[in-house]
Amino acid sequence: MTNQGAGAAAAERDEGKDGPGPGLGRIAERLARVGGVVGVCLGGSRARGTHTAGSDYDLGLYYRPGRLDTGALRELAAELCGRPVEVAEPGGWGPWVDGGAWLDIGPARVDWIYRDVERVRHYAAEARRGRYVSGQQPGHPYGVPSYAYVGELALARVLADPAGELAALRGETPFFPAELTRTLEADAAWEVPFVLANARKGAGRGDAGYVAGCLFRAVGLLVHALHARAGRWLVNEKGAIASAGRLPCAPPEFERCAQELFAAGGTDPASLAALLDRAEELAGEVLAGAGGAP
Repeated sequence: MTNQGAGAAAAERDEGKDGPGPGLGRIAERLARVGGVVGVCLGGSRARGTHTAGSDYDLGLYYRPGRLDTGALRELAAELCGRPVEVAEPGGWGPWVDGGAWLDIGPARVDWIYRDVERVRHYAAEARRGRYVSGQQPGHPYGVPSYAYVGELALARVLADPAGELAALRGETPFFPAELTRTLEADAAWEVPFVLANARKGAGRGDAGYVAGCLFRAVGLLVHALHARAGRWLVNEKGAIASAGRLPCAPPEFERCAQELFAAGGTDPASLAALLDRAEELAGEVLAGAGGAP
């Protein structure tokens, strides 16, 4: 059995544990025959084994730019769901999430999410050089760092890869790049103190909203730096603090301390200043380990 065949079979075995599933292997095989589709992966919590019974099935559709046959995708989606389904054109969901469709196949929710394979290839090469960009995207309050594309593929389960292109692309970045670790730790080392210092100005005016925004940015930088230090990919904000707290390089009680920054009461200047004191203490613990072993 090929690696992709084994991946599809394993995916269907796993989905059966939560009751009748949508038949991921068969869906992936049909998607792979659509014009422009290079391969199909299972991503998200179901690929990582952290899902619940109600979790969606996220299918990444890696496609050749300018060649994706969305008409064929609409026909397949309608057949699978028994009704017409809105299928976005590439870019229809924004520059970073790209596009796709939301399908209800029996009791299962299946999301098709486009990924331009050449865009992924470009940002993988950039990540290996220690370079990245971040873009704004609805639903992603921290933004989308370009290396998230590389992490998605690294963490995914390949279901269909007829020409072996996804396997080859994943093999080009087999580990979290050391250069990217250095970049993310350096970015956190200068920006976290900077953003917390700016938050002090808002705290003095009782501007709790501005302080909260600065805290979210600072904690986001810290969790990305911790994951990079541990050589682990972090692809979005959901569960990021808890994930960072489980890393061996995280300070003791990191998750609790970070979460409490967003649960503290008080909007007066004194309360906000005390909150920032705690944030600076936590940041100091994380940044003190920069450059160390995971």
